Amino acid sequence: MIYWQIFLAFFIPGILGYGGGPASIPLVENEVVDNYGWMSTQEFSELLAVGNSLPGPIATKLAAYIGYTEGGVLGSIVALFASVAPSIILMLVLMAVLLKYKDKPQVKNISIIVRPVIAVLLGVMTYQFAKDSVLSLGTIYTVIMIAGSYLLLEKLKWHPALVIVIALVIGAATG
Repeated sequence: MIYWQIFLAFFIPGILGYGGGPASIPLVENEVVDNYGWMSTQEFSELLAVGNSLPGPIATKLAAYIGYTEGGVLGSIVALFASVAPSIILMLVLMAVLLKYKDKPQVKNISIIVRPVIAVLLGVMTYQFAKDSVLSLGTIYTVIMIAGSYLLLEKLKWHPALVIVIALVIGAATG
């Protein structure tokens, strides 16, 4: 039964997560944290931070780790397959349809319509992470981390992986 749950936990976000890994992260979080209760929001956010610091697609890293923790090596394989299978299936089907209707204005407008939905999903996830951070670490620490990350990423143009490593070190030192 656990392998079927692992499969569904990553197959459903794979189908609904239009826009790649970042768009499917809130959906994976919903399955893993809210639906199955395999980890807390705090644990998921820490896993996400570590996963973002490693090379490769985030969705497959999350799938491999969570699948392994819940079902061992077979769970990891099931989760990896479930996370990529929807993309493969949908890509083949959509390419056939898009090639047939590529000149229609409706096809050209799909991306314009979907972008705001992805932005809202990422915004909601960011809000939930910030809220959990305020509750567990306090407002001042959270504001310092957000402001520091913004400064390093946007103003000083540091690489995101370096900022994540710094945040992990600060979190380990203060936690």
